[in-house]
Amino acid sequence: MENKKDLRIRSKVISEGVNRVPNRSMLRAVGFEDEDFQKPMIGIASTWSEVTPCNVHIDRLAREAKSGASDNGGAPMIFNTITVSDGIAMGHEGMHYSLPSREVIADSIETVTNAERLDGVVAIGGCDKTTPACVMAIGRMNIPSVYVYGGTIQPGKLDGKDIDIVSSFEAVGQYQEGTINEEQLHRVECNACPGAGACGGMYTANTMASAVEALGMSIPGSSSTPAVNDYKEQECRQAGEMVVELLEKEIYPRDIMTKEAFENAITVVMALGGSTNALLHLTAMAHSAGVDLSLDDFERVRKKVPFIADMKPSGKYVMQDLYEAGGVPAVMKLLHEHGLLHGDCLTVTGKTVAENLEEAPSLKEGQQVILPLDSPIKPEGPLVVLRGNLAPEGAVAKMSGLKISRFEGPARVYDSEADATKAIEGGEIKEGDVLVIRNVGPKGGPGMPEMLSITSMIVGRGLGGKVALMTDGRFSGGSHGFVIGHVSPEAVVGGPIGLLKEGDTITIDSETQEINVGITKEEFERRQDEWQRPELKHKTGVLAKYARLVSSSAKGAVTDLELD
Repeated sequence: MENKKDLRIRSKVISEGVNRVPNRSMLRAVGFEDEDFQKPMIGIASTWSEVTPCNVHIDRLAREAKSGASDNGGAPMIFNTITVSDGIAMGHEGMHYSLPSREVIADSIETVTNAERLDGVVAIGGCDKTTPACVMAIGRMNIPSVYVYGGTIQPGKLDGKDIDIVSSFEAVGQYQEGTINEEQLHRVECNACPGAGACGGMYTANTMASAVEALGMSIPGSSSTPAVNDYKEQECRQAGEMVVELLEKEIYPRDIMTKEAFENAITVVMALGGSTNALLHLTAMAHSAGVDLSLDDFERVRKKVPFIADMKPSGKYVMQDLYEAGGVPAVMKLLHEHGLLHGDCLTVTGKTVAENLEEAPSLKEGQQVILPLDSPIKPEGPLVVLRGNLAPEGAVAKMSGLKISRFEGPARVYDSEADATKAIEGGEIKEGDVLVIRNVGPKGGPGMPEMLSITSMIVGRGLGGKVALMTDGRFSGGSHGFVIGHVSPEAVVGGPIGLLKEGDTITIDSETQEINVGITKEEFERRQDEWQRPELKHKTGVLAKYARLVSSSAKGAVTDLELD
């Protein structure tokens, strides 16, 4: 090691000096020997958990990453953090903990890595919040790091057709409507999720994995490699090797996570028709890396990028189909060839995006997952930012599978998801209504719960596209229909959505990108004067702490904003 560069950029405070004998004694107990103290200490941040299929295999992947780092001259150590399964937390009190889990994961990776003075990190995620959380921690710490996605689940099979977790949610609505019986419902339940991996469509997990690959923080191709594919283990081994190489080359996350790199990530999300959650998570990730990213940036990029992926929830195909068609690298290659990506952005390979794409495959001949750029599903990206007197800071709509662009109807106002659920089950919501669910934002929820159960019930009852849904909460990447989320400011801080009354006429127009209520300015002011701020719902515990700290959704719902 004498002639090699010393890669112990932080761990040297532990691995050298008489005063650190006690510290080293602890490390010897977990397997360190004399020569290991001359190596960079690499953390393998694993989100392994048995609470969700998305992450159930990540223990094995973490061991592969550890082997790769060890073989390339590092001294790796695996540590774990939590995960929350959105699919299991959906539709009840548990969903309030989903978005806060992103902060817990990011905070815990930052805490362990900084406390142990680790020199580099490989982070491995799966379910929705783990990907942005890992990258947020990486951005904050700014030490050489690589992110690896655990991979997508294979589609389930039922009667010769592909099904997935969203099929289960929609089957509930179909059962309640009487279009399927109890036996058919049970068959969907038993076949939707066949094994390890994150939800299969272009939902939040696959959206964010694709975005992080486009951002340059993961190995090319790794976002679309399925969880059960043997190559996933090789990717993790490569990531372990790569983080040592990044130390040698002195390439840091903030060298990679630039404003242009985030524009690349937005471009890929728009082209693939990704989840509305991408706006929330990419904004938070940019904040962690010191990059100024606003909803206006999403709009600027969206208008240049055609929507070309025929993928669930609004289309036919799942992530495994995209993998077989050439994967995210093939999509990026197509976009780059048409001048839609910044090719000079640096990546974790040590090469630029353009250099990586020279080696990438083109889309396979005859594939039908990705449409040609000159005949897209929509000429612009489908994740539309709306503003108006109901959302001065902005709201987000996903217009991927809808033929209509304008909706006007009476407000049906509910102050909780539970009350709205009862109304749908009771047949109270009719075609033409605008279902409003408020006081469920980052502070008001707290935790900005997703509404997949609600949107799936609407679709299952045959009201998809016939009812609009507006909330200061958010939607699952599996949601589709005329849905507007992230309405900001949220109701609990005095946002206009909190001033709505039953029967108010709401107009939503994705062409003009406006969301307004038809009342006079004087009436608005009168309601504001009468409004009283509700108390936060939790006084102690994780949700109380989160509600006190969290920013608006327009700023990524982060908890580490600088104090004014």
